Amino acid sequence: MLEHGGNLNDAVIRYGIARADWLDLSTGINPDFYPAPVLRADAWHRLPESSNELVAAACACYGAPQMLPVAGTQAAIQALPQLRMREHGVARVVVAAPAYAEHAHRWQQAGHAMREVGYAGLSDVIDAVDAVDACDVMVVCNPNNPTGARVAPDVLLGWAQRLAARGGWLVVDEAFGDTTPHMSVAAYTGAQAGLIVLRSVGKFFGLAGVRLGFVAAQEHILNGLRELLGPWSVSGPAQQIGIAALRDVDWQQSTRARLLAAGQRLQRLLAKYGIDSGGSAMYQWWPEPHAVAFHDRMAREGIWVRLFMHGAGGIRLGLPPDEAGWQRLQQALQAWREFTEQTEHPA
Repeated sequence: MLEHGGNLNDAVIRYGIARADWLDLSTGINPDFYPAPVLRADAWHRLPESSNELVAAACACYGAPQMLPVAGTQAAIQALPQLRMREHGVARVVVAAPAYAEHAHRWQQAGHAMREVGYAGLSDVIDAVDAVDACDVMVVCNPNNPTGARVAPDVLLGWAQRLAARGGWLVVDEAFGDTTPHMSVAAYTGAQAGLIVLRSVGKFFGLAGVRLGFVAAQEHILNGLRELLGPWSVSGPAQQIGIAALRDVDWQQSTRARLLAAGQRLQRLLAKYGIDSGGSAMYQWWPEPHAVAFHDRMAREGIWVRLFMHGAGGIRLGLPPDEAGWQRLQQALQAWREFTEQTEHPA
C-alpha cells in the first residue's frame, strides 16, 4: 500500500519518541474536530440501513442534487476505476499531479492507461485542452492536495463537457473544498453527464476516523457504485454522526472562518523563516530542496510532517491544534533555519 500522512506509529518506532509527545502535522485534517453526539444504542446493534436523512443532509450541505454515502472517499477512489472498466473497458486516464497518490495508483492498478500531467500546466488553457482531449477520464483535486492549486469552476465544467461529448468522465476530488464552497462544482453533477465530485467528512469536520464521504454524480453512476460497494457500506455510528455534523450550519460557518485565519497564520509563519508556501486553509506545501533532511529534522523535534518525494520533493504541514503547538513549530523552524545557515556558511 502507498504511504500516507497520519502514520504516527511508524514515527514512534523509528525515532523512539512516545506517541503522546508528538505534534502530528502530517495529515491536513482540522485539529478542532466536530464534537460527535451521543449515539443511539441501536447504532451498534442494528445493521446500518440506507439513510435518507443522511443523503438529504449531505445534499443540503454540499449543494448537490443527489449523493451516495461511502465509507470515506477512499472507497469511491478504489471503486470508480473498477466501474469504468466494467462499463467501458480500458480508459486513457490523466491525473493532475502532484496529487493524492491513491488516485493514480488505483486507476493504474485497475488496468487503465494512466499518466500524470503537471497540475501547474493545467493553468495554461492550451495545455489543459490538449490533456482533456487526449484522455477518457481526467482526475483533478480541487483544491489540490498537496499544493493547494485551484481550477475555476467554469473551467472544470468546460472540461467536463468536452469529456462527456465522447462518454468521458471528469472526477473532481473536493476533499478539502469546505473552506471555499464557491469553488465547488457539486451543484452541476445532476445536469452535467460524466461529472463526478467527491466530498469528505474527515477533513473539514476533523472526523477522519468516522470513515464517511460522499459522491455526487448522475444517478446511473451512483447506482453502479452502490452495486460495487455492496450493502451496509457506511456504519450506523458514522451515519448518525454525519447527520449531526452536516446539519450544524452554525458550527460550519464559525469553523470555516477559524480555519481560513489559521491557514493564513501558518503561511505567514513559514514566510518568516524564508519558506514560500501555498496550500489551503488546512495545510501548507512547498517544494523543498532538502525535503528529506527537513522531514528528519522536524521528526527529531517530535514534529511529524508529510514528506513528498514526487519530482524534486516537497513538504506539507497541517495546522497545530493549540497555541503550544504553534510555539513548538516556530521553535523548530527557527532551529531548522539556524541549521541550514550553519551548513551553507560554516564558520
